[in-house]
Amino acid sequence: MKIVVGLGNPGRNYAGTRHNLGFMVVDRLARVVEAGEGRGRFQSAITEGRLNGEKIVLVKPQTYMNLSGNAVREIINWYHAAAGDLLIVLDDLDLAYSTIRLRGNGSAGGHNGLYSVIEQLGTSEIPRLRIGIGRGQGAARTQVLSRFTEEELRDLPALIEAASECASRWIADGLIAAMNQCNRREPVEPTPSPTASEMPS
Repeated sequence: MKIVVGLGNPGRNYAGTRHNLGFMVVDRLARVVEAGEGRGRFQSAITEGRLNGEKIVLVKPQTYMNLSGNAVREIINWYHAAAGDLLIVLDDLDLAYSTIRLRGNGSAGGHNGLYSVIEQLGTSEIPRLRIGIGRGQGAARTQVLSRFTEEELRDLPALIEAASECASRWIADGLIAAMNQCNRREPVEPTPSPTASEMPS
């Protein structure tokens, strides 16, 4: 069994913000694993599916970002899962937009949601899939809670698809194979808006 947790903030006000990329990837992955109807449990929205015959649990904590670890700890305990069977999907300010990096361990890197998970589980040996959102020009809190630009939105579906494929590879083939695939991927330059001269007449 594998558990994939997408980090984000619940509620309409946060839908579509950069900090909710983890939620977006889990929603895409739910279609890949043909997840059943979701339910609210363990302070989370949970769905279950299968990939290559293996049970997959998809989780979107509803605790708000800073307390994500509380929900993850409850789920780990319920399913009797090891930290190595858990994948955390999250946004990352320090990576350029659309960069994807998969790691098996490490610090929280300033991400409050991942910090909460590490603190609650008592280990940093937790696979995590970081998705770059760029640092922007303002304060970190402003950037993570902002919405994507028009140019970024054009490439967002492809980014979510690529991250979902990385998570699927981790599920099917393990951490090393997934790292070899995902960490070679180059960031995508945002597609510029067409100029007036490029617009069809």
